[in-house]
Amino acid sequence: MNSNSNRGIFQIGDVLNNTYRIEKVLGRGGTSEVYLATSVISGRVMALKALRPEYSLDEDFRALMTREEDMREIRHDAIVRYYDNQQTDSGLIYLVMDYVEGPGLDRKIKDGGMPADELLILCKRVTEGLVAAHKKNIVHRDLSPDNIILRDGNPHDAVIIDFGIAKDTNPGAETVVGNEFAGKYAYAAPEQLSGQTDARADIYSLGALLLATYRGKAPDIGNNPMEVIKRKSEVLDTSGVPEPLKSLLDAMTRPDREFRLQSAQAVLDRLQNPQDSTSEIPTDLEDMDRTVIAPLSKAKPKTTPSASPKTTENKSTRQDPQPPKKSRSLLIPTLAVLLVLAGGAGGYFSGLFGGLVTTSYPVADPFTFVASRSENGTAQAVGNVPSEDIQLELTQLITKLGGSAELTLASGEIAETWGKDVLQLVNNVSGLPEWRVLLNANQVRITGLTNDASEQQRLNDLFAGNGIPAGLTGTANIELGPRILPVAALLPALNGYADCGELQVINPPAIGYSNADVISVTGRVASDTTQGNLAETLAAIIGERSLDLDFEVLNPTLCSISGALPMVPTGGVGVTFGLGPDNTPNPTGTFFVGDNPIIDITLPADLTDGYLFVSALDVSGSVFHLLPNVLIKDNSIASLRDGRSGPIDIRVAYSLDDAADGSKLAFNVDATSLGKTQIIAIYSDTQIFDGIRPTTESAGGYAAALKARSGTIRSLDSRILTTAERP
Repeated sequence: MNSNSNRGIFQIGDVLNNTYRIEKVLGRGGTSEVYLATSVISGRVMALKALRPEYSLDEDFRALMTREEDMREIRHDAIVRYYDNQQTDSGLIYLVMDYVEGPGLDRKIKDGGMPADELLILCKRVTEGLVAAHKKNIVHRDLSPDNIILRDGNPHDAVIIDFGIAKDTNPGAETVVGNEFAGKYAYAAPEQLSGQTDARADIYSLGALLLATYRGKAPDIGNNPMEVIKRKSEVLDTSGVPEPLKSLLDAMTRPDREFRLQSAQAVLDRLQNPQDSTSEIPTDLEDMDRTVIAPLSKAKPKTTPSASPKTTENKSTRQDPQPPKKSRSLLIPTLAVLLVLAGGAGGYFSGLFGGLVTTSYPVADPFTFVASRSENGTAQAVGNVPSEDIQLELTQLITKLGGSAELTLASGEIAETWGKDVLQLVNNVSGLPEWRVLLNANQVRITGLTNDASEQQRLNDLFAGNGIPAGLTGTANIELGPRILPVAALLPALNGYADCGELQVINPPAIGYSNADVISVTGRVASDTTQGNLAETLAAIIGERSLDLDFEVLNPTLCSISGALPMVPTGGVGVTFGLGPDNTPNPTGTFFVGDNPIIDITLPADLTDGYLFVSALDVSGSVFHLLPNVLIKDNSIASLRDGRSGPIDIRVAYSLDDAADGSKLAFNVDATSLGKTQIIAIYSDTQIFDGIRPTTESAGGYAAALKARSGTIRSLDSRILTTAERP
């Protein structure tokens, strides 16, 4: 048999819609393929991005492809130009875009990298493109060396390609090809591991890929999820990179996005004035995610008495020496000051002045504070606090968590209970493995991560109620982790519920699943109960990730046979159903009591020799041999074809009328064994069994016979036929 697994969506030489001739394949991905094509009308060379057939018919993917077409609204020479979507007569969807000729940065890295002066030129060009995209609220999300092409090898003409996973950040918008984590781990911003993406993620990715291109080496992100998390939380090593590129990369790739350059425009500003760092300090009080803490200069507290006691002088009893007038005039105010200070000190220490004596600190505007525990477990607190008591308590709390605090005494427009409120909030989340409390005056934003679903529910309920003190306003969101979920964490549950053969994870990522990934599992299970229990168990493991279960629910009898069937690939043999007596097509494969199922087997064109075995395994544990049997004994492919070429249909179950003479098999659905029947078609080089099997036998006997001769089986295809009471 021949395999068609390497066939693409289109073939070299195909002409699409009488316009575009396919010249070669440029790349293949999970949902699409990209081709080089020439317009037979204009001769212009284009790139075509085509959805795979299984996605071209999916309305969601068609809509998302249309969203990518909307990228044509971004007009900038640094962004590949998109044109429009087109559809072939067979329903395949493809997107037409400019073809950019030149090496990608991935090729430059393999060739040893690029010098710093060229990378500064490249950075400016790419950043200008990002400014244009971000103004339309489009974030690329997957900036990596292979997505930046140097047109004709010139860094002045760099072009960003493949916005296929770009995200429209307008409210309610979706990712262009799904909401799963899309960035490559090596260049993705740390926050992308938890599905948090905004324009600052593109800034990080650009900095990371520029550093890799300078070094001529891709970043080493580790070999397991814990290493990925740890290294993503660390500052990138820019040692040896010449200035001003080094400082620029440092500012672009800070792990904490609050301390990173905040926009593509800020990167351009830094390129134009490398000494200016003001673009790193945002001032928008409403955007808590962009708060940057800049500690105030240290200042000693000042004590200011609110009033001075009056002094009196009795001239009649005063005995003054006769000093010169100059000395006398100086002495009187000096004594007055001493009396004031003495009186003030006495009043202060005796408590007589109470609240009249106050302590003031330098004014902080804005009054900002952030405390956090990062992905690697490091706790820290930085910012402004209103009193020494709060400074001490917060420092002790952060120190107890194994971290450090740099807190500056300051005054500002904050609630009277600000210090107590902040201590309460930090205490509420301090037990989480990862958290952040940000304050800008009285505005607060709390984020966190826990691996305990009940803890997540408790804290989210708390903050939704009265967990945020009355003196503050803001939001809180505690996510369910872990940050990176290794595939191995799923295996105990999958193995524990594998009651009908192995359950498999589809296309698992090498490092593990991020917090925004979709986990897809396929296989067969013996009952709906198994499927439900497995879904519940996995839900408790995967956190907030989406779960896609593609299960075929059989029954215990069919599953016992499935365990005996050989582990061989499918062979492209089709099974189709019809309804007697006139062979009305029945694509669902569901038949009701009283129906007469008709079953056809379709042989693919490349199946021309060997032998075919077709059987039906029903819910009662019986096996019905449809081919060969005592009525149809010759099951060789050559005899079944009878000189016919191409795909052909072989009928193995007939209408009752056609089988009335007793020369053919026919079935009628009764109420005694309703459920699922598995039709299996086995292809083998040789005859599997010695002689003809009986028309009906037990599933156990058939399974034993299969095991004894499984070495000669080359492929196995199957389909489920379901019988039920008529509704």
